[in-house]
Amino acid sequence: MTKRELVVRISKKTGIIQQDVYVVVQKTLDYVMESLIAGENVEFRNFGVFQIKTRKARIGRNPNKPDSTVQIPPRKVVKFKSGKKMKELLAQS
Repeated sequence: MTKRELVVRISKKTGIIQQDVYVVVQKTLDYVMESLIAGENVEFRNFGVFQIKTRKARIGRNPNKPDSTVQIPPRKVVKFKSGKKMKELLAQS
């Protein structure tokens, strides 16, 4: 599902015009990103938790040139852990 599809579905279900729904969805995503950048976890009950984790530095190899190695620096990534209700719904499907 894309952001556009989400906006259309919410608009149809609630009767709110798509432009207003788009603004709310975009602001929600902006605030989630701001919180993650600030190092905070973002938790939606029964849905899941977004967290920032730091991956360790490691050595990588180019598959086309297996003899050469490349140093990959540490970096931050977003991890998602699904909530209880989502896990239950996924197990049923």
